[in-house]
Amino acid sequence: MVSEKEIFEVFQMQAGLCKSLSDPKRLRIIHELRQGPKSVGEIAEILGLKQSNTSQHLAVLRKAGIVVTRREYSTVYYSLANPKIGEACDLVREVLIDQIRKNQLLAAIK
Repeated sequence: MVSEKEIFEVFQMQAGLCKSLSDPKRLRIIHELRQGPKSVGEIAEILGLKQSNTSQHLAVLRKAGIVVTRREYSTVYYSLANPKIGEACDLVREVLIDQIRKNQLLAAIK
């Protein structure tokens, strides 16, 4: 049986994970990494960001356990630690799209 303390710890971890996902640039990085591993330079170019800024965002995602790295000579490649994180982001986006459509429908009725 799971104790209240363990449940609380899981919720704390979930809050930390959600905080890591609270930046649109990080969500875009996750979206791009769903296509496969990419280097900092590749991600920065795709998203139109500075490489230093991209590295900072990747560091946050790495600390949260969302991305993992693999070194190939002098290049570090990033990938999602678990593909379910992409699925979770898709689910949240679908909820938001449903809300937008519902609000548009309500506005059209008024």
